[in-house]
Amino acid sequence: MSTPMIDAAGDLRRLVVRDLRRDLRVLDGLIISTALPVMIMILFVYVFGGAITTGSSGLEYVDFVVPAVLLMSGGYGAALTAVTICEDMTAGMIDRFRTLPIGGWVVPAGHVVASVIRNVAASAIALAAALLLGFRPDASPADWALVLALVTGYVLALSALAAVWGLLVRSSQAAGAFSFVVLFLPYLSDGIVPAETMPGVLRDFALAQPLTPIITALRALLLDQPMGASGGVAAAWLAGAVAAALPVAAVLFRRRTAGR
Repeated sequence: MSTPMIDAAGDLRRLVVRDLRRDLRVLDGLIISTALPVMIMILFVYVFGGAITTGSSGLEYVDFVVPAVLLMSGGYGAALTAVTICEDMTAGMIDRFRTLPIGGWVVPAGHVVASVIRNVAASAIALAAALLLGFRPDASPADWALVLALVTGYVLALSALAAVWGLLVRSSQAAGAFSFVVLFLPYLSDGIVPAETMPGVLRDFALAQPLTPIITALRALLLDQPMGASGGVAAAWLAGAVAAALPVAAVLFRRRTAGR
C-alpha cells in the first residue's frame, strides 16, 4: 500500500522528467545550454585573459577564473527557472495540475530539481572546456566531491530563489530579469578580477557578497590551496538561501493557485 511520501516522490519524479523532456525538445535552448559554457570559458581565457592580472594570487588567469565560470554557467540556466515556472502559471498548465491528486509543493520542487540536474551538467561542460584550454587542477577525490557539492548547492539555491521570483511576477518578461542579475553578479566578486583591484565601495561589496566565499572555496579546492573560513561561509550562505526560498516558493504556489 502506497504512502503519501511515496506518492509525492513519484509525482516529483514525473514532473522532473517532464521538465527535462521539454528542455530536450527546445532545440535553440538545448544549443545555448550546451554552447554557452564553452563560449564563456573561451571568452575569458582567450579574449580577456591576456589583459587581466590576478594580483597577489600569482595564478594563471585560466586557473583564477575557472571557479567563477563554473558558477556563471550553471547559474544562468538556474535563473531561467523563474521563466519556466512563470510560464506554467500563466499558460494554463497549472489548471491541469490542479485536477490531479498531487501535492502543491511538488510542482515548484519539480522545476527546482530539474534545474539542478540540467545546470550542474552545464557547469561540467564548462569544466571540460577549461581542461581543454589548459586548466590543470590539483584536487584530490575528496576535493572533487566538495566541488560538486558546492556547485550543486549554488545551482539549488539559485533555482529555489528563481522559483520564488517566478511565482511573484506575472509575465515571463519580468521573470527573465532575474537571469540578468545572476549573470552580472559574478563580475562584482573576486571571481573575474581580484577584488583588491577594485575601487573602495565596489571592493567592499565584492568581499561581502555571497559569491566571493563560494568562488574562493572552489578555487582552494581545485588548486589545493588553503581555504580558510570561506568554505564555512559559503555553506552558510547556500544553506540559508535554500532553507528560506523553498518554503516561500511552496507558500506562494498555494496562494497563486488557491483562487483558480
